[in-house]
Amino acid sequence: MIRLRDISLPPEHNAHQLQFEAAQMLHISNSKIRQLRIVRRSVDARKKPEVKIIYTIDVAVEGNEKKILRQSGCKKASLAPVSYYAPPKPSTPPEKRPVVIGFGPAGMFAALILSLAGWKPLVLERGEDALSRHKAVEHFFETGELDPRSNVQFGEGGAGTFSDGKLNTGVNNPRIGWILEQFVKAGAREDILYDAKPHVGTDVLLTVVQNLRQRIEQLGGEVRFRTQVTGLQMENNQLTGVELADGTVIPCDSAVLAIGHSARDTFQMLQDKGVPMEPKPFAMGVRIEHPQPSIDLAQYGQENPALPPADYKLAEHLEEGTVYTFCMCPGGYVVAAASEEGRVVTNGMSYADRAGENANAALLVTLNPEDFPGTDPLSGMEWQEEIEKRAFTLGGGNYFAPAQLVGDFLKGKPSTGPGMVQPTYRPGVAWCDLRQVMPGLITDSLAQALPRLNQKLSGFSNPDAVLTAPETRSSSPVRIVRDESRQSAIRGLYPTGEGAGYAGGIMSAAIDGIVTAEAILGETYGRKENQ
Repeated sequence: MIRLRDISLPPEHNAHQLQFEAAQMLHISNSKIRQLRIVRRSVDARKKPEVKIIYTIDVAVEGNEKKILRQSGCKKASLAPVSYYAPPKPSTPPEKRPVVIGFGPAGMFAALILSLAGWKPLVLERGEDALSRHKAVEHFFETGELDPRSNVQFGEGGAGTFSDGKLNTGVNNPRIGWILEQFVKAGAREDILYDAKPHVGTDVLLTVVQNLRQRIEQLGGEVRFRTQVTGLQMENNQLTGVELADGTVIPCDSAVLAIGHSARDTFQMLQDKGVPMEPKPFAMGVRIEHPQPSIDLAQYGQENPALPPADYKLAEHLEEGTVYTFCMCPGGYVVAAASEEGRVVTNGMSYADRAGENANAALLVTLNPEDFPGTDPLSGMEWQEEIEKRAFTLGGGNYFAPAQLVGDFLKGKPSTGPGMVQPTYRPGVAWCDLRQVMPGLITDSLAQALPRLNQKLSGFSNPDAVLTAPETRSSSPVRIVRDESRQSAIRGLYPTGEGAGYAGGIMSAAIDGIVTAEAILGETYGRKENQ
């Protein structure tokens, strides 16, 4: 096929215009194009309000491709590269089937690869299946009654299920296209295959993760919910089994440790068992909410229903560290993300249509181990807990989240109610001064950065914008040490994904899970990539 780059069209274009532009670039008639496949689609708003949609496409044409390319003289055309990831082929499984601990993106894709290889993995997930989990989460949002075993953090699909389902990543890896295809086969929209910033949406992800699980089961894998691993069995630093909360021991020689960034009791168990861990940099802060139309106007210079709800990505580098936005959710909601009783945690999510009235994003401050209140490997985790407990108390002890208007925050006075922006966090917010919740290192950095970020995105520090706290679980504060074989010092234990400190989102966690599965299967390329 021939690849054509930088095709610029107005937001209101249709598929016929895209094919016409391709034919014009190649100096051939429309009828000569037999197939057209979108490779990438993005929004170019650099010359607002003249916003354009930019495409890269592959086309199959009648005739000799090299001759057509030569005759067209088009500098934006070339032969399409051929690259495709193929999962490992079936092989003879071991006597003891591999265990996968955790069923978030890392555990899910590790289990899928092991299942495709015929190794029939056993997945142990402490939370519930997606449907039961959705009911528990909605109950929590409506009543403030938390189920510590089934919530936004724990259950089928991991923490990513209750998010925007963002699938963009800074990682360049041949497995990305294959992962996206698996999402589409499981029910995600096809546009995730080519959008520059693909997202699935929480409502769709609930179906996608169930379909991925059913595929694993059809291939011989097994998934057990409400099954928490509480211990490890070892002989001479070799894993021999995992212990469950009910006392059951499951013999195994290899286990993918894909526990997610909120499995604090598991981190403590691993430390007690002598599994090497170290503190790692992470970030904490707040969620910031604006009206989505104001973000659209700031980013596009116009309101146009043909354009997707606008997003943003901002950063400001200070002497004390970097303040940046993360997990931006256009047309989304700030959600209650607690997984333990007596804690308040925030996160963000959007549905597939991104039709909510507000935009929200995490506004975070980078934190390094030397900033932590202690030197223990779990000191960052303990810092998170301290802030979350304080937020719970200040919120009233009913899982209401502390909140403050940006204008009041910058003036250093408590807020008493909302302005033009209605907070979306459920079960509700408690208006206050966030300096009572977050440490000065974080609040001082936020106060310094907000006016500067407003210069990068007009209206970002709008006095009526809402800050909801705390956002403490953007990534893991712990890294579970592994070597080049991807194993811990406990041989056969494979720390994987975001909770282990080796990923930062759905896609990078899925990639890490795949490469770990390849290492277990003995694929040599699986030992070299994405360390």
